[in-house]
Amino acid sequence: MSEPNGFPQPTMISANGVDLEVFEAGKENSGHPIVLCHGWPGHAFSWRHQMSALAAAGYHVIVPNQRGYGNSARPTDVFEYDITHLTGDLAALLDHFGYDDAVFVGHDWGANVVWGMALLHPNRVSKLIALALPYQERGDIPWVTLIERIMGADNYMVHFNRQPGVADAVLDENRSQFLRNLYRKNEPPQAPEPGMIMINLAKAQNAGGDPIMTPAEMSVLDAAFEASGFTGSINWYRNLDRNWRLLASADPIVPHRALMIYGDRDAIPKSPSLRDFVPNVDVVSLDAGHWIQEEKPEETTREILGWLKQTSR
Repeated sequence: MSEPNGFPQPTMISANGVDLEVFEAGKENSGHPIVLCHGWPGHAFSWRHQMSALAAAGYHVIVPNQRGYGNSARPTDVFEYDITHLTGDLAALLDHFGYDDAVFVGHDWGANVVWGMALLHPNRVSKLIALALPYQERGDIPWVTLIERIMGADNYMVHFNRQPGVADAVLDENRSQFLRNLYRKNEPPQAPEPGMIMINLAKAQNAGGDPIMTPAEMSVLDAAFEASGFTGSINWYRNLDRNWRLLASADPIVPHRALMIYGDRDAIPKSPSLRDFVPNVDVVSLDAGHWIQEEKPEETTREILGWLKQTSR
C-alpha cells in the first residue's frame, strides 16, 4: 500500500522474542542511528514529517511500531507490555542493526520508554529527545495510586487499570470517531466529564479544534487500529504500577545530553524538577498542543536538527 507523504514500506524484524514492524529512512547512513518512538494512541506514521529530514542530515532513521501497535506483535499477557519489555525491544533492535547505541527520540508514551531506556539501558543511549512527556519522578507512591489520589477514580489512566476491558471495547467500537476527535490542534479537546475524557471522546459527535491530519493521513491511523484494536496499546498503562516497582533499583539520574520539547498548549504540565533528575537537559517550548511533531512539523524538525548539530560539536 502506498502511504501518504511517501511514507516508506515497513520491514518485519524479530527482536526480543517478538516481531516488530519497522520503517526506515537513510539506510545508507550506517553508523549514525536515530530511533523514533511513537506515543499513544499512535503509530510510526506520526514521525512522517521528520524522517526524510533526519535521513538527509546523515542519520539512519529507525521507526518501529512498538509492541501492541500496527502489525507488530500483540502479546496476550498484560505483563509483556512492561517497561523492561518495551525497552528490551529497542535494545534488541540496536542489536539487529549492529549498533552499540543510538539517539532516541520519543513522544508521549514513547518519551516514557526513552526515559526508561536511559535508566535501564544507559549504555545504549547516546543522546535523547523527549516530546510532551518530561521525566517522571519515581516517588514513594505507585503511579496509578498517585494519579487516583490527585485526579480521581474516573481519570482514564486509573480507569484503564481498575476496569480492564471496558475502555478497550468502547474505543474499538467507536474507533474512527475517537481518533478524529482526539487528533486536534492546539488545545486538547474537552469532554463534558474530563475524568472520562477518552471514553467521552469516543462517543462525542463533535470536538473542538482543527484536525491534525488530512483524511488520507487519518486513514493510515484508522486502518492500523482497525487491525490491532486498542487493548495492546492500553496494556502499556496497565503496567504503570509494575513499572514503578521495576524501576526501584535504577539510578534515577539521567546523565545523558537531553532535549525536552514541550507544547505550550498541551495539557501535560511542564516539570519543575526536570533538571534535578536530568542535569544535562535543554528545554524548548513550541506554540503547540500535545501532538507536537505533527502539529508543528517544521518547527519540531528544526529544533531537533539544530540541537543534534549543536551537541555534536
